[in-house]
Order: sequence, then structure tokens, then C-alpha cells
Amino acid sequence: MVFERKIIDDIFKKGWPIALAFLAIIGLYYQLSRLGYLPGATLFDLPFLNSSESEEPFHIVPPGDNRFNYDRQISDILGIANPDKSKTSILIEKSRYRLTVYYQGNPIKSYPVVLGVNPTGDKLQEGDRRTPEGLFKIRDLYPHQSWSKFLWIDYPTPASWRKHLQAKQQRKLSSSATIGGEIGIHGVPEGADDLIDRGTNWTLGCISLKNKDVDELYQVVQVGTIVEIIP
Repeated sequence: MVFERKIIDDIFKKGWPIALAFLAIIGLYYQLSRLGYLPGATLFDLPFLNSSESEEPFHIVPPGDNRFNYDRQISDILGIANPDKSKTSILIEKSRYRLTVYYQGNPIKSYPVVLGVNPTGDKLQEGDRRTPEGLFKIRDLYPHQSWSKFLWIDYPTPASWRKHLQAKQQRKLSSSATIGGEIGIHGVPEGADDLIDRGTNWTLGCISLKNKDVDELYQVVQVGTIVEIIP
């Protein structure tokens, strides 16, 4: 026991300079993040800012503003009771207030949606009430007590971080601005389908559908499903 205690004491005595250096690094990181040179995340959760991910359009946009096949069930359109979720993707056109489901790269059904209270422009910071633009993936999906279902997308992505930091460098955002998160696709409060019918942008940045629509959408997507959001 004495020998073991001596080893522990030696480690503690020799380790304190490392601990001080670690604290200094954290302090430097905090100052740089406040100045906008680094994202305001934890030291162990840095995004891959130099990612070479493609930002090219993923979907071919359907022509016109119509909401096609809206009165048909996806299973009937495809003639498949249980579509392969790995073949599904989503396109959201903010200017058309339209969400379109694609299967094997082809558009099969669209739904009316509404957006954040400030619908025009890309999301750059927490609290701007804008819906983000770019290429995302569903990171999780689950029932929601207030909005039927919640399809959580992986905002902010490395591309989102680059736009956020660039806005700080250009003094479009304050150095203390944070990028935000918790963006997803969800329904409406019970009995509030008229928010969609009237085109009322009511969210803090999420995409909202009627509950019956998000319930159907929930059945054909999975973690990893691509969600493209364009102006």
C-alpha cells in the first residue's frame, strides 16, 4: 500500500505542469472562440472545418409550384407496403414552401410546409429564427409530445460553421454570437393544421408540416436520410 501511494504521489507531483498547460489551452481556446476565430463549441467537439464535403445540389428540383401526389399515400404511389428507407431523401424548397420526398432519386410526393419566423436567408446564428440551408442528414427521429414527430437534422454541419465564422469575420455577427442547433422537421400543436393552410411561419427555424403529413414522412425515413434545404 505504501509503495502504491508513493507512485500516486509521484504522478500527481509530476502531472501538475501538464494540468496547468491544459488549462492554459482551454483559456486560449475560449478567447479565440469569443473573437470568432474558433467555433463556440467544447474543445473535444470541434467540427471538421476543413472538410471536403460536397456542397453541390443533391436533388433535381421538380418544375412548378404544385404539390404533386399530395392526395395519395407513398405506399400506394410506389406500390410497396414497406419502402426501403435507405432509398429515400428529402428536398425542402423554402421559397415554394414545399417538401418533396424522393425515392431512388425520383420525386414521388410533396407536402406544404412552413418555416422559421424569418423565412428569407440562411441561418447564421442562434436566435435569428431562420431555417438553415444546405445539405444535412437526419441524426435522430422520435415521437414528440407537442408536434407529433421530430426528425432532428445534423445542423450545424462543417459548411454551417464556415458560414457562421465567415459572418463573424465580416462583422455581420457579434463575436459572442453562437451558431445554435436543435433544428428539425416536425408537426404542429394539436388542432393547429391551419398554420400550414395559412402559410404562417411560426417556428424558431425548424420546418413544420401538418401532423398527418409528418406521421407519413416518419415512416419512410431513417437516421442518415439526406435532407437538402434550398432557398
